[in-house]
Amino acid sequence: MFDLLKNKLTSFTEKLRQGLEGKVRPTAEKPVEEPNREINVLGEERKPEEKLQELRQADHRELKARVGIGKAVAGLFTGEVKIEEKDLRGFLEELELALLEADVEQETALQLVEEIQRELNGKKAKASDLNGFLRLEMKKALLKLVETKALDLLGACAKKKPFVVLLLGPNGAGKTTTIAKLTAYLQKHGKRVVWAASDTFRAASIEQLEEHAKRLGVRVVKHTYGADPAAVAFDAVKAAEAGRFDVVLIDSAGRQETNRNLMEELKKINRVVKPDLRVYVGEAYAGQALLGQATEFDRELGLDGFVLTKIDADAKGGTALSLLHRLRKPILFVGTGQRYEDLVEFKPEFIVERVIGG
Repeated sequence: MFDLLKNKLTSFTEKLRQGLEGKVRPTAEKPVEEPNREINVLGEERKPEEKLQELRQADHRELKARVGIGKAVAGLFTGEVKIEEKDLRGFLEELELALLEADVEQETALQLVEEIQRELNGKKAKASDLNGFLRLEMKKALLKLVETKALDLLGACAKKKPFVVLLLGPNGAGKTTTIAKLTAYLQKHGKRVVWAASDTFRAASIEQLEEHAKRLGVRVVKHTYGADPAAVAFDAVKAAEAGRFDVVLIDSAGRQETNRNLMEELKKINRVVKPDLRVYVGEAYAGQALLGQATEFDRELGLDGFVLTKIDADAKGGTALSLLHRLRKPILFVGTGQRYEDLVEFKPEFIVERVIGG
């Protein structure tokens, strides 16, 4: 998980550490030879003042060399090295390219590089623990990049009954499975849930939802295929109000953001039931395609957050960073497997710990 992003950031940290350690290692200086010739280049005997001038120059070179060594030795023994812009420049350019390879969107990659530069430039670090220092600064930069307003789902559910959640996203992203996982999570916390089978477009979508419902003991409100999805959602909300259920989860047809007719259906559901939460479900490893789709859905419907599925299969790791930075909406959960319990509450540290270490 996130292997490529982790490797790129680890490589950057290691190269920078080696470069900074070189600043505090005293290098062997060539001994300054004392002038011992008494004849100048013209074969003439040198004048006393020429000898004196050469001696002064030799003394100056020797003093300069000693001062240079002295500073390096001082850095080594006082245990400090100052990080300067010139120490970072080449490494940061290389890092930006590395982030793009790891599926980090260009603007996000540039922002992260700039944040790392701000965190490091001018700082003093102990030579004995450069690696620990650099890892800490990288964590700070990453956390700033992915910082969003937190969303407490359980707290929100406690304030309104029923709490209505509309789940959106393309076919194949795991939306129906996520509904089941999210229900198991809510049931674990004592919430009663109703489902709206508002995907009346895809064949077998209702049956798939009902199969999960049997396993979890959940009521499903459904109509026939081809029915108005907004009407199904409306009926589910009314049923939840009558039965005093805590949460309504609305399934919706998977659709691409370029399909205007299907997008209009989603917008109608949004208008009719006015969901408390609009959650986009997408595959973590989808890369730039996920970012483009989520951006369009946000523009059309106003997303409140995300669930990233199949994050255990995301070898690159840049998608989550890009999503958080560009849209500034929280990731609520990540799917880590096939079981109902394989749904993890997301916190920014989830990414940081995997790409930088705990």
